[in-house]
Formats: sequence, C-alpha cells, structure tokens
Amino acid sequence: MNTPTVDLPPLRDVIARFGLNASKALGQNFLFDAQLLARIARIPGDLNDQEVLEIGPGPGGLTRALLATGARVTAIERDRRCIPALAELERAYPGKLRVIEGDATEIDAQALFEGKPHIVSNLPYNVGTPLLVGWLSAEWQPWWQSLTLMFQREVADRIVAASASEAYGRLAVLSQWRSTAKLAMPVHRSAFTPPPKVMSAVVHLTPSEEPAGVRLNVLERITAAAFGQRRKMLRQSLRSVPGALEALEAEGIDPTRRAETVSVAEFVVVARRLS
Repeated sequence: MNTPTVDLPPLRDVIARFGLNASKALGQNFLFDAQLLARIARIPGDLNDQEVLEIGPGPGGLTRALLATGARVTAIERDRRCIPALAELERAYPGKLRVIEGDATEIDAQALFEGKPHIVSNLPYNVGTPLLVGWLSAEWQPWWQSLTLMFQREVADRIVAASASEAYGRLAVLSQWRSTAKLAMPVHRSAFTPPPKVMSAVVHLTPSEEPAGVRLNVLERITAAAFGQRRKMLRQSLRSVPGALEALEAEGIDPTRRAETVSVAEFVVVARRLS
C-alpha cells in the first residue's frame, strides 16, 4: 500500500472546489465510492510498483485507488478542467503519477512505457469501444499486460458473450480469439454521479497466445459478413467472401447454421483456412 504525503480532501470537495461537473459531451460519469474504487483497482492483481495506464481519470477517484496500491500511474485526460485536481494528486504521490493532457484516441500510449502496463480505466462511454478495438487489434503479444475496463453493461455483455447467446457478435469474437475475457463485477447506475441511464460493468481481459496462421483482417472480413446478415444461414451471409464456403466444408461446419451459433474457435479455423 502507498500513502499520500498529505491528507487528501474528499473527492466531492475537490469537484466542488474546481467546478468539475461531469460533462455529457465527454461521456463523463464520476465514481465517489472509495470502497468500490478500491475493488476495481484490485481486479488486475498486485499492482505494487507496476505501471498502469488510466484513460479519462476525471477528478481522480480511480486514480487515488490505483496510487494507493503502489502502482505507478500514467493518466491521460482530455478535460482541461480536471488537470489542476490531478496535479494535486501528483504532488501528494511524488514520482508515482504522470498526467498527460490530451485525447487518448490520438496519443500513442504504447510509446509512453518501457515495460508492459496494466490498463485500468472507467472509460468515457463515447470512446470506450473504439479504444478497446484498437488495443485488441495491435501486435500480439500486446504491449499491455491486462485490461480492466468499465463499460455500459450492454457493451460488457457483448465482450464476454458466449456463442448462441443474444449478445454474441463481432465484438465477442475480436475480444476472445486471443484473449480471455470475463465480467469482473457489475456496477449499479446509482454508484455514479450523475447516474447514467444504463447499468455498467467492469470487464477484465488477459492476453492469450495468438492462434498461429490467422490474419486479423481475414477474421474481421469473415465476421463482418457473417454478423452483417446474422439471421441468414452461413451459406448466404458468407457467399461474398471468396473461399469461405469451401473453408466451412473443409472444417465440417454446417453451412445452414447462423453466425451466432458459430464459436470463436470455429471462426478462427475458418479464418486460418483463408489466411
């Protein structure tokens, strides 16, 4: 555990002092519950002296919890209003917090680290999915150790969905073809200020070995075609992908099935045939 060099004021006081009302345009919803934030910070495991990347720290609620674990945190914040509040945290934890003002979708986060950081974030809702897709589409093994991310519950369910479930689709295949994805904890809407209209959940992803002989762009092309017409049989939805129907036959996959019944492993073997 790491303790600050000064007593930190309650987060609500910090928000009031700096006038940090959550911005709807930036997809902000703040968490104040210190126990809840501490639970989120523990999901990746022991973070003492580990590098951590946090996207969208806002006034620094989760940042405080991460610093308390002994982590060395790099926080990227787009909202200029939050920078003075985060600067106070930098002074309270000398050498443990680095704040970078900017848009996380435009910053090369990988270049900020010498080692492999854990990424832990209560992601702004409007950039969460694009950031995740970018992290999962990078070179493998990835430049990060794990992802611990807050999403709207609907998005979280899509990430961890099993085949034949209503939430199963392209995002599940992308997340699971070379990662282990699990729903780490649900978070009720009432935990946020202001409360969003939907429930949330934290998802934890850890990298697994990349299946040999499979190109991501091929897998993406197959899943785009299959789930783009998910109510149609594979023999119809995959007709536009050259060689796909032959690959189904070679792998013994019934072409009368629909996309939502095809497991991640089955999509992978078809993609390997076409790669």
